[in-house]
Amino acid sequence: MTELLVKIVLAYLLGSLVGSLLIGRLRGVDIRRLGSGNAGGTNALRTQGKLFAAGVLLIDIGKGWLATAVLARTALPGVAAGAYGGAWPAAACGVAVMLGHVYPVWYGMRGGKGVATLIGAVLGTAPALLLPMLTVWLLAVVLSGYVGLGSMLGAVSFALGAAARPETRGPVLVFAVLAAALIIYTHRSNIARMRAGAEPRARRLWLFGSRASSS
Repeated sequence: MTELLVKIVLAYLLGSLVGSLLIGRLRGVDIRRLGSGNAGGTNALRTQGKLFAAGVLLIDIGKGWLATAVLARTALPGVAAGAYGGAWPAAACGVAVMLGHVYPVWYGMRGGKGVATLIGAVLGTAPALLLPMLTVWLLAVVLSGYVGLGSMLGAVSFALGAAARPETRGPVLVFAVLAAALIIYTHRSNIARMRAGAEPRARRLWLFGSRASSS
C-alpha cells in the first residue's frame, strides 16, 4: 500500500471518532436519540449544554486539523511513498476525515454533518480561507436564523475562495468542492424542512449564549 492510501485510511478512522458520541458515552447518553437526532455540535448544544458542545467542537475541529496538517504531512515509517506529494495528501485526508465523521465505522455509520471537521480541515489546508468562511456562516445565521443554511453557504464560500486564489487551486480546490458537496448533501433534510417552513430558527445567535428555538 502506498503512503497516500494508508494516510487516507488513517484519516477516515480518525474522523470516525465523533466528539459528541465519545463524550456522550462518558455521560451515558446518545444524542442521536435526542433533539434533531444529529451527532453534531448544534444538537449537542441544544440538548446537552455549552460545556458538552465545547468539548464536541474541540474534538471534531481538532481531528480535521490533525488529519490535514499533521497526518498528511508526516512520513510514515515502513510505508512505500506514493506518487502524489505536495498538497494532495492534505486534500485527500481532508475528504477522508470528513467522510469518517459523517459515516463513522465505530458508530454504525451514523455520524454528524461534517461542519466542525471541515473547519479543522480548512485550518490545516488553507487557513487564509477560514475567516471568510466563518464570516459567511455567521452572517447567514444572523440574517436568516438558520444554522444549516449558514453551514452550507460557509462551505460554498470556501470553494469559491479556493477557486479565486491561484495558490489554492488544484488540490485545495478539489477538496473544497468535494467538501461543499458533502456538506450540502448532509444538510438535505435541513433543505427539505426550510422549504416546508419547518426548520427551527435561532431567534438569537446561540453562539453568544442564547438557546435556539423554533419560530
